[in-house]
Amino acid sequence: MASVGIVYKYRYGPAEKEARKLASWLQGKGLSVFLEEMESPDRHGVTKAPAPSSIPESVDWLVVLGGDGTLLGAARQAGRYGVPILGVNLGGLGFMTEIPLAKLYPSVEMMLAGRLEWEVRLMLEVVVLRGEEEVCRSIVLNDVVINKSALARILDMNVHIDDQFLTTYRADGLIASTPTGSTAYNLSAGGPIVYPTLSNIILTPICPFTLTNRPIILSDTATVRIEIANEVYEEVALTLDGQVGFDLLLGDRVLICKSEERIRLIKSPHQTYFEILRTKLGWGGGTVKNEFD
Repeated sequence: MASVGIVYKYRYGPAEKEARKLASWLQGKGLSVFLEEMESPDRHGVTKAPAPSSIPESVDWLVVLGGDGTLLGAARQAGRYGVPILGVNLGGLGFMTEIPLAKLYPSVEMMLAGRLEWEVRLMLEVVVLRGEEEVCRSIVLNDVVINKSALARILDMNVHIDDQFLTTYRADGLIASTPTGSTAYNLSAGGPIVYPTLSNIILTPICPFTLTNRPIILSDTATVRIEIANEVYEEVALTLDGQVGFDLLLGDRVLICKSEERIRLIKSPHQTYFEILRTKLGWGGGTVKNEFD
């Protein structure tokens, strides 16, 4: 029997309502359905560790009801196993949740009939070494961010690419982004928009002290090593996809490389990626669109 996993936004009534309605509709078609509410970030906006998913790896499709944040959590938990993900936008910008709610059922019908295409997206693996001990390991779809608290000193970060010294960034932080994540924090920090199916790692400093420190696009074969090089007296955080947080100490080494795991995002049959960019970013004199406006 074919099966569908449904992940919906945490404590958001419209998302839960639509999830249960869709579950009943799918069960009426003879499909097995697994429902899961995405976990909530804590009051700082992150969780300390991702919760395990109750959705089995064996599902044939995954439908995500919410915004890009909900999809990011679902990608780390279940989408990482290669199950095709249909993202339905119940949030704001929604670069990855491409399907508007009004098109949910026609899109699901096309998905079940095998009439929708998907794209394979790069994910990154991040490891934190403290001395010789591995103290953190995770994968991300959007980005790995190192940043300081509001009152901390500027960070000195020694960066090596494949054991070759690149530079010491003096900045408020550093972003290592995938092409999928290039329209997230990377874009806000002045980084480039990279077509999402490309396979690159983007390094973008946050408010660099030296203005000639610019974003750099690397091959996906690169391994990036970042080391906190100065003593800081306030919290320095490693944040994964804006959702999972880990505290860094002086001398910690952060290793970032391509993950062997990839996700499959189902493409919208209703608009192209460039149409999404124009709409969401208000290009051509338009305004940024919110699905609930």
